[in-house]
Amino acid sequence: MKKFLLITVVLTLLASCGSKDRGQLVGVKGKKWHPEKPYGMTLVPGGAFIMGKADDDLAGIQDAPSKTVTVRAFYMDETEITNSEYRSFVEWVRDSTIRTKLAILADEVGETGGDGGEPGIGQFAFKDANEEEMTPYDQYMLDNYSGLGETGYEGRKLNHDVDLVFDTAEYPDEFYVEVMDTMYLPIEESYNGQRTWDVTKFKFQYTYMDIEKAAKNKNLRRKDVIIKEEVTIYPDTTAWIRDFAYSYNEPMHNDYFWHDAYGDYPVVGVSWKQAKAFCQWRTLVHNTYRKEKKIHYVNSYRLPSEAEWEYAARGGLQAATYPWGGPYAKNDRGCFMANFKPLRGDYAADQSLYTVEANAFEQNDFGLYNMAGNVSEWVNASYDPASYEYMSTINPSVNVASNQRKVVRGGSWKDVAYFLQVSSRDYEYADSARSYIGFRTVQDYMGTEVTANSSK
Repeated sequence: MKKFLLITVVLTLLASCGSKDRGQLVGVKGKKWHPEKPYGMTLVPGGAFIMGKADDDLAGIQDAPSKTVTVRAFYMDETEITNSEYRSFVEWVRDSTIRTKLAILADEVGETGGDGGEPGIGQFAFKDANEEEMTPYDQYMLDNYSGLGETGYEGRKLNHDVDLVFDTAEYPDEFYVEVMDTMYLPIEESYNGQRTWDVTKFKFQYTYMDIEKAAKNKNLRRKDVIIKEEVTIYPDTTAWIRDFAYSYNEPMHNDYFWHDAYGDYPVVGVSWKQAKAFCQWRTLVHNTYRKEKKIHYVNSYRLPSEAEWEYAARGGLQAATYPWGGPYAKNDRGCFMANFKPLRGDYAADQSLYTVEANAFEQNDFGLYNMAGNVSEWVNASYDPASYEYMSTINPSVNVASNQRKVVRGGSWKDVAYFLQVSSRDYEYADSARSYIGFRTVQDYMGTEVTANSSK
C-alpha cells in the first residue's frame, strides 16, 4: 500500500512539473475560431420584432395575429437558390451515382484504377490506393445504395478528380458503356436523336438525427431517432405546364432549368423535400472541404424557420407591409418594387412575364433580394392557421412531421400583391413541385451574439 502511494505521489509531481497551467483551471485549449460569412450569404443580426399582420387582415384568413417574438442571429442567402447553383447539386449527385455504378463493375471485373495505364473503368471509379478515406457520402453510397462496402473496398474514395466521359465516341471500354447505358432512358423513348437521363436513377441519400423527437422521449434509443432519407433530385420541369391549364409554356418546360440563359434565375419545380436534401448536400460539401483542410466544421445549412424568414424579409422595419416598407408596391417614380402580378391578367406590367434574375430589384435593409415576389419560398414550417397562438416567443418553430402542408412565403411572379406582404402565409404539400416556388437557405451564426435594434 505504501509503495502504491509513493508511485502515485511521484506521478503527480511529474505531471505537475510538465504542465503549463501551474495547477490552475485554464480549460482545454482548442483551435482558434473566427466567424466566417459563407459565400453568397449575408448576416441577419438577431433581435425582436412583431410577427404577423400589422394592418387589417383584408383577406379575412386570420392565420397571422400579431405577436412579439425574438430570433437569434443567422446567415441567409442573399438571393433565392439559382438554377446554376441547383445544377451543381444535380450534377454532383449524378456523377456520384455513376461513379458508384462504375465502382461496382470495376470490383466485379477486377479493375481498381489508379495504375497509370490506359483510361478504363477503374480510373473513373476509385482514387489511388494511398488516398485518404472516402467522404461520408461516398461511404453511404457504397454501403447502402450499391452494397459495394461488403466487397472489400471500404475506405476507398470515389475519384471525383477525373472527369466522367459523356461523349459516346470517347467511352474508354465496354464496361463503361455498360454502366452509362443504364443511366439513360431506353432508345425507344428518345426523340430528335437525343437520349435523356433517366432522372429517377439519381437520388440523394442522407441521414439525420431527429433531435426534437429524442429530447421529448428519453426512452428512445439513438437508432430510433436516426432518420434515413432518399430523394430524387431533378426539378420537375413539367410543373410549368401542369400549373397552368390551356396555356402555352413549353419553352419554359424545355429550357428554364437546362439552358445557361436562365442560370441566374431562381430554381423552381423543387419540392420541400428536395430543398431539404439540397441543404444536406451543401453542408456535406462544405464540411468535406474543411475536413481536408483540418479546420472546424460549420453549422448545417437549412431552410429558415417561418419566424426567421419574416424577420429577415422585414429588414429591420417594424410594422412594414412589404420588405421596402410600403404600403404601396410602387416607388415614388411609379416603378414596381417587385416581380408579381400587378394587374388583372397583365403579368408583364412590371416588365417581366415569368421570373427574373435572382438579384433583380433592390435589396432590403438586410441586403436580401426578392424577399417579395419572383418566386415564393419554402420555409421549415408546417402550416397550421392557429400556430401563432401556441408557438414559443423565442426562436419560434412549428414543424410537425405528420403535417405535410408546408409554409411558403413571399409571393411569386404569378401572385397578386397580397401574397407579397411580409406577414402573408401560404402553403403547399411537401412532395409538390410548382413553377412558382423556390427556396433559399440559412446557417446559424456561431460566436458572440449579434443583435440589431428592431425599433426602426
